[in-house]
Amino acid sequence: MSQHEEVLSVLARLADAWNSGDATAYGNLFTEDADYVTFFGLRSVGRQVIADSHRELFQGPLKGSKLTGWGEPRVRFLRDDVAVVVTGGGSSLTGGDDPAAEGRESSLTYVLVRGDEGWRITAFQNTRVSKPWEA
Repeated sequence: MSQHEEVLSVLARLADAWNSGDATAYGNLFTEDADYVTFFGLRSVGRQVIADSHRELFQGPLKGSKLTGWGEPRVRFLRDDVAVVVTGGGSSLTGGDDPAAEGRESSLTYVLVRGDEGWRITAFQNTRVSKPWEA
């Protein structure tokens, strides 16, 4: 498997963990000291905090939600062991395939590093797509 494919497989496993409501598997895809910034600006630091917060979300307001992506992710390798991925995605609260229909479309940025555990996400930024000129 190429490095490009390895990086994208992390994001596929992230979606699988979300879609199955598995907060532990979700958190395990992040580094111990990862930064996670939500679409509304809340910052979480660390694998365990990310897993714990998603456990609450998966059992509460995001129970049964579905994480989907769209478009071709742009993957850039800054070094052999550091990758930046910019892509589109979002979560559907109804479990559907089109988060944009629910106003939940986002632009997502991931920074991944390769270490002893393989590729892990060390920084994540979720920015909700909006069209202020249409407001």
